[in-house]
Amino acid sequence: MRAVPAPKVWVTGLTVAAIAAVAVLAVQADKGPHPTATAARPSASASAGASPAPSKSAGPAAVPDGSGTGRRIVYSLGQKRLWLVDASDATRRTFTVWPGTVSPDPGTYAVSSRNEATTGSDGVQIENIIYFTAKSGVSIAFSNAVDGSSPPPASGRQTGGIRMPKADGSALWDFGTAGTTVAVVK
Repeated sequence: MRAVPAPKVWVTGLTVAAIAAVAVLAVQADKGPHPTATAARPSASASAGASPAPSKSAGPAAVPDGSGTGRRIVYSLGQKRLWLVDASDATRRTFTVWPGTVSPDPGTYAVSSRNEATTGSDGVQIENIIYFTAKSGVSIAFSNAVDGSSPPPASGRQTGGIRMPKADGSALWDFGTAGTTVAVVK
C-alpha cells in the first residue's frame, strides 16, 4: 500500500508552486514594454502635439506664492501641478496633471459638485470628477481615467478635464469635498 501525503503537504506544495509562478510572471512583466501616457500641448497654431507624461519630481515642489492660506487645492497652470494643502498650510500631496484644452482663469473657486464616474467629453471613461468652474461654456473639473491613462485631448474639441494618475485622483476625491477652496495660479 502506498502512503498518501497529508493534506498540509499538498496545500504547501501548491502554494509554493503558485508563488513561483507569480514571481516568474512578475519578472516577465517587468521586462516587457511599459505604457506611457502623453499629454497634448496647444501650440501657437492651436494644434495639439504630444508631450511626455508627467512624472513625480525628486522632491516636493513648494506651494506657489499667492495661492492663499488654509485648507485648499492649489492648481498651477504653468507647472501643471496640484497641491492638496491642509488647514495648517502643510502640503499633504502634490502631483503633476494633464490639462485639457480649456484652462480656468487664475483666481479662487470652490468645489461646486462631484460625480463618481461618467464619460468625459473626449469619450474616455473617467472617475473622481470634481467640478469647480466653467469657461466658454465648458465645465472645468479634475478627474482621472478609469483605466489610468491620459490620452491627449480630442483634436478640435474643447475639453475642461484636468486629468491625473489614478492614485492621485483617488486622493483628490477624498480631499476635495463640496465647498473646498480651489486656488488657480499662473
